[in-house]
Amino acid sequence: MGEFRPVPDALRYLAGNWRLERSVRDRASADEGAFTGTATFSPLHGGCRGALLHHESGTFVWQGTARPAERTLHFLPGAAPGTADVRFADGRPFHGLDLTSGRWVTDHPCAADLYRGEFTVLDADRWRTVWRVAGPAKDLVLSTDYTRDAPPGG
Repeated sequence: MGEFRPVPDALRYLAGNWRLERSVRDRASADEGAFTGTATFSPLHGGCRGALLHHESGTFVWQGTARPAERTLHFLPGAAPGTADVRFADGRPFHGLDLTSGRWVTDHPCAADLYRGEFTVLDADRWRTVWRVAGPAKDLVLSTDYTRDAPPGG
């Protein structure tokens, strides 16, 4: 994929409601799963100006069993204009995010495993993340496609 859409302000771009589809592939066992749901980026109350609360919810299917799943992250304004500082809900750092070129690659060490994330803006209403997780405990690829929900009445 060689076409990226630069985004001058990551938080402004992400704000709103998104549909998402995530595939999860365990490269060690060849097992595959899928998560389908929604992601909402809404103002983070009590946070700094422009901060967003990211909440995902949906259904995760793994080895034929469907379960409800959700996660919450905080997207705070980053050190440079237009960037974001992504944190877990408890405040621990997760990764930086800079979409000014339309593409961003970042790492997150987690115990002995390393998460490497690639973020790609496809257009005004679509973006993708691919996380590759490698280490003694995991060998995964998680690919997520986000599509903006149409505004009500739109």
